[in-house]
Amino acid sequence: MYKVSYLHHSGFFVELESCCLLFDYWEGEIPPTPKKLYVFVSHSHGDHYNPEIFKLRENRDVTFILASEIRCKDKGSDIITIKPKTEITVDSVKVETLKSTDSGVAFIVEAEGLSIFHAGDLNLWLWKEETKQYNNNMKALFEKYISPLKGRSFDIGFIPLDPRQEEYYCLGMDRFLETADFKAVFPMHFWNSFDLIEKYRAERPEYASIIKTLTHKGQLTEV
Repeated sequence: MYKVSYLHHSGFFVELESCCLLFDYWEGEIPPTPKKLYVFVSHSHGDHYNPEIFKLRENRDVTFILASEIRCKDKGSDIITIKPKTEITVDSVKVETLKSTDSGVAFIVEAEGLSIFHAGDLNLWLWKEETKQYNNNMKALFEKYISPLKGRSFDIGFIPLDPRQEEYYCLGMDRFLETADFKAVFPMHFWNSFDLIEKYRAERPEYASIIKTLTHKGQLTEV
């Protein structure tokens, strides 16, 4: 069993049996726990990285795993930086990264028998106002960067649905779900447009059973 708390935007807190994982914290209440905490930051954008995370050291056993493009003054021994297309093991947690179509990395994390994918800003970023060449280049890059996911299975996926893309909002999600097998998917990066999740579930009934409904910040899901 595991617990997932939706904090805000792309921020999620995953509680496992003996440790916890915090992804892309921006704001929100982080659940209290005495368990070892691993903090992941996919890139430096302000809606994914809040330097306040380093205050977690005050009352928790924490290891920070940051995309290498993040520039922070703190160089403590509890901070690990990681480049795209890299694999490392921290304690018993295995971490693999993919290159992002925007900035930084996407994370694949294996811990306590669970496989977790957090996309960060890896997405099929198509925009109506962009040129055909731009969007075609984006499609090619996206397919290249997600190719390591082909044929793999994940217990949990955190994947963007962005309303700013208008009718293109779901194309990235579609390709992720066509490329890999996910038991549970938590949409993210939807800018408080919670209704977008139900829209996607209605438009893609073949995926509705694995798409988790989110309705508010701080929502706890137990699986």
